Amino acid sequence: MKGNMKALRKMKPGPGLEMREVPIPAIRDGEVLVRVIKRAICGTDLHIYKWDEWSANRLKPPVTTGHEFYGEVVELGADVRHYRVGDLVTAEMHVVCNQCFQCRTGNAHLCENVVILGVDGDGCFAEYLAIPESNLWRVPAGIDPELAAIYDPFGNAVHTVMAGPTVGKSFLILGGGPIGIAAVPVCKAAGASMVLLSEVIPFRRQLAATMGADRVIDPSKESVEEVVRSLTAGQGVDVVLEMSGHPDAVVQGFRSIRKNGRYSLLGIPSKPLSLDLARDVIFPGVTVQGINGRRMFETWYQMDALLVSGRVDLKPLITHRFPMAEFEKAFAAGLSGDSGKIILE
Repeated sequence: MKGNMKALRKMKPGPGLEMREVPIPAIRDGEVLVRVIKRAICGTDLHIYKWDEWSANRLKPPVTTGHEFYGEVVELGADVRHYRVGDLVTAEMHVVCNQCFQCRTGNAHLCENVVILGVDGDGCFAEYLAIPESNLWRVPAGIDPELAAIYDPFGNAVHTVMAGPTVGKSFLILGGGPIGIAAVPVCKAAGASMVLLSEVIPFRRQLAATMGADRVIDPSKESVEEVVRSLTAGQGVDVVLEMSGHPDAVVQGFRSIRKNGRYSLLGIPSKPLSLDLARDVIFPGVTVQGINGRRMFETWYQMDALLVSGRVDLKPLITHRFPMAEFEKAFAAGLSGDSGKIILE
């Protein structure tokens, strides 16, 4: 397809983004062209917008940002076999090499040569997106398009919850951003006996309660450890899901987990932090896991099942909608913290 399109781009180092007119991407063999219908703002996009230390070290402008979307296939490259024009899709935006040790041993989400579209290559904050057929995911009939646009963060939540036993387990989620809140109904659907969530922002505490958290903790006014111990007969929770990356929250998690518990970390700290390995990990026998992205594509089948069955309702998580032209308002809403997921039309 020839012509130009509008795209939201990071043109140079520094805060902000710019709406530019650029050529519609030409697709190569094995790729498809998708008309993007809905996009969602991710925490990573907020980092890029602010241009923090991580962004400065990772991005090489100019690049079109965004990696959460829902769209329609409009053009097929040579050798595309499994999709047709008109298919409604979302996608895994981690483009992997399929040749490294991790890819060839069933861990492609940890690919040593990964290219993330919207970070390392042009992403979905545009009218059209070129993407390999192997990264597409056909959206099941009946799935709300807005929910299809947030499969990426939903997958992070599902992967983190499902990284160990869940049935009958008590959970503490540290951090009530969209991924942490999305983990609440996933825990419930996976058989959790109790789901607690700690978050400092009132808007997000209320949203977590709406999504089904059994107890929401304000760590600025309450001791997370004391609340957890009071609700677990002094034992601590079976599973801690760290979604914030805040050093204080990481420590609170270790103080709130029972012996032989599972501690799964998804949140990314802004700087190195120290741990008392003997006290926090070794003597209590805690299993500590790093969680990266989504398992490709095991997690995607789990997401479909949770949404199609109706066991998980993510609709309350979407709190704001803006046209692309008002992207600055959309990012301001995301940076305020008084929001869940934000959709760009």
